[in-house]
Amino acid sequence: MPGKKITPLLPLALLLPLATGCGGAADADDPAGQGGARTVTVTVGYQSKTINTVTAGTLLRSLGYFEEELAARGRKDGVTYEVEWQDYATGAPITAQMTAGKIDIGSMGDYPLLINAARGRQLKQPTRLVSVTGYNLRGGLNTVVVAPGSPLKSLSDLRDRKVSTSVGSAADGTLVRALQQAGIDPDKGIRKLNQQPSVGASALNAGSVDALSQFVAWPGLLAFQGRAQALYDGAELNLPTFHGVTVREKFAKERAGVLDDFLKAQRRATDYLRTRPVEAAESVAKETGLPAEVVYLYNGANGIATFDPQLRPELIAALKQDVPVLKAARLVGDVDVDAFVDRAPLDRAAEAPAYPKTAAARSELWLKGSATTRGFASPKELLKAVKGAQVRAAYVPDAVTGTLWFADRAVWVADGTDLRAFVTPAGARAYAAAHPGSRIVDYATAQGLAS
Repeated sequence: MPGKKITPLLPLALLLPLATGCGGAADADDPAGQGGARTVTVTVGYQSKTINTVTAGTLLRSLGYFEEELAARGRKDGVTYEVEWQDYATGAPITAQMTAGKIDIGSMGDYPLLINAARGRQLKQPTRLVSVTGYNLRGGLNTVVVAPGSPLKSLSDLRDRKVSTSVGSAADGTLVRALQQAGIDPDKGIRKLNQQPSVGASALNAGSVDALSQFVAWPGLLAFQGRAQALYDGAELNLPTFHGVTVREKFAKERAGVLDDFLKAQRRATDYLRTRPVEAAESVAKETGLPAEVVYLYNGANGIATFDPQLRPELIAALKQDVPVLKAARLVGDVDVDAFVDRAPLDRAAEAPAYPKTAAARSELWLKGSATTRGFASPKELLKAVKGAQVRAAYVPDAVTGTLWFADRAVWVADGTDLRAFVTPAGARAYAAAHPGSRIVDYATAQGLAS
């Protein structure tokens, strides 16, 4: 299993020669796990490269907080707890393993969560949504990208083109909704290829597809590497998208304390990310092989993703709006979202910290050799600071959607003395058309105008 790891939490000498079960399954004489079994294995499915799940996956694993919480529990109840981490590229295989009773806790995006709920009920292995990892209230976590220099300049140009995505993913949901808004039939108007993110990225670079619709962090990674440019910013939908934590209902009932420990650990990881964003980005980069600059684009102080475990009403409302999209694709039937959402474990696990509300994104500069970043009131001020500096990464928010993007990959518009950045050429053109006298300029020209 990729990324498989078992972390022992108590000395092996304390173990008794009794059965070890996945998900805390005890021996046959103690089915409830109330004292018979001395070893409990908790299996957690996560997506290391889907980096707005890191507080329930990559970062949490590297910090060891879940293991710490379980070790404390083990000292009280005399049980040895082990954590097995299983890494996947998408949410679908996590759901498959959960419904087979082989994964206890998993994290995935909003559309996969609905499939998780539907499959769980269908296969009599019901699951519950118990927390959120990262979210964007406008939908900016998903992006459609094309190859550099592509003749495609807007979403309407995708008609009859080959587009790669992962069917049933949040990115696929964004693509479907965006095409519908553009007046294109998502089933017949394009030639959709169902591919894993890495396969789709390779296909885009090879020229075998015209566009790629994917979730965090693939669009940012490809843009950072100069292998793609943004065509459509998911935030244009202005519909929340998020990733969350799902648990097998049976496990949640039999091992409620273990689930509480996981959610306590997730809160601790969230606090770490929010108070030490640069260190968190470096840690995730080390664990995943992703560039830290890309991780920070999404998970930084002003990143595209906001981290808060709370099951916010806006997110649950958006989840309900996602159901018809999946039903139309025949991926689910009816999904009772209210029955799927379970707020009790998070409320029980620990008092919710007073996280600040999501603020407007600011321009941000990360210099080489620096362990901190610097924020700016405007993109123009950032461009002044960039001149002559040893830049590791410079970030600017889209002037309309607020989606953070790399300054040297953004599309710039000079509007009088102001300089505005956009994720996509279409966004820049729309702004320039609505503001007579403004003009689109390249990055070097924007830097010159700023100084």
